[in-house]
Amino acid sequence: MKTSYFTLGQTHTHRVKNVTLDKDIVVKITAENPREVMFSMCGDKWGFEYDKEPNMSYFSRGIIDLSPNTTIEIS
Repeated sequence: MKTSYFTLGQTHTHRVKNVTLDKDIVVKITAENPREVMFSMCGDKWGFEYDKEPNMSYFSRGIIDLSPNTTIEIS
């Protein structure tokens, strides 16, 4: 299993599992292929993928874990 962190661009907004994803939140995914999971949720409309947690001073809404089979939590 691998953990990746994803950010979205200024104009990228998605509604996933009743949560709005936008430029102010970081998506955390732990899976065999986190990038594939992100593509399945948001297509190609997101910004960057990171191997470690990015500088959170830029993301006022925190981190949301959207790993498969997890309960939604924003930290």
